[in-house]
Amino acid sequence: MRVGFGLGSNIGDKPENIRKALKLLEERGIARLTATSRVYRTPPWGVLDQGDFANACAIGETSLSPYELLAAVKKIEADMGREPTRRWGPRLIDVDILFLGDHTLDDPELTLPHKELFGRGFVLLPLVEIAPGLVLDGAPIAQALAAVDCEGVRPWTDG
Repeated sequence: MRVGFGLGSNIGDKPENIRKALKLLEERGIARLTATSRVYRTPPWGVLDQGDFANACAIGETSLSPYELLAAVKKIEADMGREPTRRWGPRLIDVDILFLGDHTLDDPELTLPHKELFGRGFVLLPLVEIAPGLVLDGAPIAQALAAVDCEGVRPWTDG
């Protein structure tokens, strides 16, 4: 089943944290990645008193169910050293499930497609880079990208 991931980091070697998480997704058999975006530098969002984020997206194939997939990405975050923080606060790694096939879920544990996907330029920009024709929940992501603020989101060039 087709799966999309959004990754973010703003602690330590941010691009390397994303590369490591992507590698773990494949090494652990969670997903076979078929497309990975560039890493983007993104100003903080939500909570502004923190450093820039590195963000990227990846698309792949998985055989896991939604909740198996959620448990697997949470384990990657924990194994990499992510610690609980305030909402939208600093994090070593964040691995979000953006979509999983045609699944639609809306519960406290997991919302598919990701509930904030269509409002975040730092997710839509790298996702459109690797899947410009993608339509989620009846909405073309390229159209969604045209309607959001992407100011300050740019390719990561120093590292």
